[in-house]
Amino acid sequence: MLARRPIKYCRECGAAVQYLIPADDSRQRAVCTACATIHYENPLNVVGTIPVWGDQVLLCRRAIEPRHGLWTLPAGFMELNETTAQGAQRETDEEAGIRIELQDLFSVLNVARVGQVHFFYRARMLDTTMNPGPETLEARLFYEHEIPWDELAFRTVKETLTFFFEDRRQGQFVVHCADIA
Repeated sequence: MLARRPIKYCRECGAAVQYLIPADDSRQRAVCTACATIHYENPLNVVGTIPVWGDQVLLCRRAIEPRHGLWTLPAGFMELNETTAQGAQRETDEEAGIRIELQDLFSVLNVARVGQVHFFYRARMLDTTMNPGPETLEARLFYEHEIPWDELAFRTVKETLTFFFEDRRQGQFVVHCADIA
């Protein structure tokens, strides 16, 4: 079940909305009781990177909820007027304060139960200078055997890292798509 709060008022006129199935539709929608505007609710996109320096991957320890104190890849919600790649680069700068060369899209993970789609890009760090932002307690490079698997904040991060290390061992990176229950 989606954890988002339901829409209560119309964004067009401010009147109350009612959830019902509009004509020629198959799902309940928030429909304005005054102006009949239909408000569609769509998934949020989370964008981020897998920053790499040699054989190491950069992780950030979260300074915010959810999952305060746990490790994650630099990522966050995509903003309006940016592409997934631009958002991934921005989030990496905001959370880790590193300079990267953005590479190919690596994983697309559907998290339908919370209405999100996560996109991760591979990224090559241009140097090891880190200047983490306020959402990050610390940013650190890890070899594969050092990854704190039991302290990762999100399943999408664990899946992405698992795919990454498997692909690296095989010497070929491909795009991975998965559904996260």
